[in-house]
Amino acid sequence: MAYVPYTSATRDFVKDKPERNRTGFFRRLANAIYISRQRAVERDVARYLQNSKFTDEAEREIERRFFSTR
Repeated sequence: MAYVPYTSATRDFVKDKPERNRTGFFRRLANAIYISRQRAVERDVARYLQNSKFTDEAEREIERRFFSTR
């Protein structure tokens, strides 16, 4: 019988693990919430600007309505 180093032949196969490119679950969740809120604000601003021109007064009103921290 011949001696076959079976375990050393499979060791090289196990070492080659693929790198993890995906971001974590909570990072993806936070990004999804951020993008959702950003799109909602953009829709509201577009809806507000449908009926008026983009003037200084309109810009102040948009900032007051959509970007206030209160």
